[in-house]
Amino acid sequence: MTNTQVTHIQIDNYGPWTVTPEPRREVDLQTLQSRLYADLSQLFGNRDAYVFFTRFDNMIAVSNGLDLSDHALIQESVANRYPVTMSLSVATGTTPAEALGTATEQLQEAGSAQDEHRREVLEGRVVDEEFRTEDDVQLAHFDVNDATEKYTDQLNEFDTFIRIEQGYAELMRHMRRAHDSLAFFVGGDNVIAACPDLDAAGYRDAIDHVQEAVGVELKVGVGRGEVAADAGMAAKHALEECRATGDDVTIAE
Repeated sequence: MTNTQVTHIQIDNYGPWTVTPEPRREVDLQTLQSRLYADLSQLFGNRDAYVFFTRFDNMIAVSNGLDLSDHALIQESVANRYPVTMSLSVATGTTPAEALGTATEQLQEAGSAQDEHRREVLEGRVVDEEFRTEDDVQLAHFDVNDATEKYTDQLNEFDTFIRIEQGYAELMRHMRRAHDSLAFFVGGDNVIAACPDLDAAGYRDAIDHVQEAVGVELKVGVGRGEVAADAGMAAKHALEECRATGDDVTIAE
């Protein structure tokens, strides 16, 4: 059984801020969002966690190993560097979707994302040290088969983008609905999913579903660990084994 800890990251009052006192240049907003994501990726990553950008004004971290004081330090660092603040809600669950559901509910109960009076909320609970195990986090690293040969070197770049995004969107929906997992596009032709304790048959089911639905062929390496960094690296090695053997699914020992 996994015991995933998830942090829902939400910029405070971001929508109104972008148009106050007048609409801000989109290039400036895009720069702020990308820099904030990069900083959060490093701030959480230095603590062996993973951050995924989703909609940029909202982000999700797999944050096993971080306590509330770690989260408070990250909040403080962001407040010192940026003209916006962020609220953090932390929750745990036997599945990633369950944990995120609780974290989101806590944020919503604390106030609207556009409430000008809600600032730097820090809510929730973490996995206590005595309950942590080496199998708490399960991450799956999906990769499109022969993406360069089939798409990058053959198609217009935007058509390639559409194909990759179709595969990602179908995988994201299927993993959420069928397996209570959270899947995130991480660039190129790669998707990382935070999963419950799925077996090889569950991953083959996902791969078969995506191929049948949108014609995109995938392979996946799966890793487990006490923290996201350990599980993610194990998943990367498992994915390399897929490439070497030609198998669609490899689960690291």
